[in-house]
Amino acid sequence: SKIAPGRLSVARQFFEHHFRPYRVAGVDGAGSGLITGYYEPLLSGSRQRSSRYRYPLYSVPDDLLAVELTDLHPELKGQRLRGRLHGRRVVPYYSRAEIDAGSVTRSAAVLFWVDDPIDLFFLQVQGSGQIRLDSGERVRVGFADQNGHPYRSIGRLLVERGELSADNASMQAIKAWARQHPDKLAEVLNYNARYVFFRESKADLPGPIGALGVPLMAGRSLAVDPTYVPLGARVFLDTTWPNSKQPLQRLMMAQDTGSAI
Repeated sequence: SKIAPGRLSVARQFFEHHFRPYRVAGVDGAGSGLITGYYEPLLSGSRQRSSRYRYPLYSVPDDLLAVELTDLHPELKGQRLRGRLHGRRVVPYYSRAEIDAGSVTRSAAVLFWVDDPIDLFFLQVQGSGQIRLDSGERVRVGFADQNGHPYRSIGRLLVERGELSADNASMQAIKAWARQHPDKLAEVLNYNARYVFFRESKADLPGPIGALGVPLMAGRSLAVDPTYVPLGARVFLDTTWPNSKQPLQRLMMAQDTGSAI
């Protein structure tokens, strides 16, 4: 959002006076890295299943367990395991393939039915989005939990298989590949066994809810790895706009995180 020059000067003086900057570097000491953008996908859907809307968007299953490792080992602060009970044992929760085959139909409610499996997949990658109903109403959904399996990039898989080139493995290219190869889609999606469950958000929110529990701000909220950058921190971003050499330099807020970070 735009800020009046006078207010901008006051804000800059405040941060320069009260804050001490620290350089963020990689484990190898490199001061540069990859910055990616994220957004709210817009899917077409319905609250009732039909021949068009037949792919479920699930809420959190009743049998999904989350084990806080901090309670057992303080050095594992912030780490948790997810699973389910099998007899008296905790075992890994169902994978994407198992969920798509119907393993959670009795334990998880369907929030919405959508019309495209690849759009549903990228909604899970982003963690939040909107569902457009036939009435024209838009409903926000946000991340509620996940099945505990590690995230694996299907773009990288397609590059390794020679289906896409390394310089053309964008979301748009993956979607185009999926439209051209519907017979291979399920196998590729199942490569990423991680599965995200959602909750319906309040309709009057100005944006999706981030990890801090507050709505994200377009162009100002940053997703980070809290192991290295604490949530709530101010981060000065020095990069370029996508597909451009135009500088993008601005103060951001670390308000979100993500399993792929």
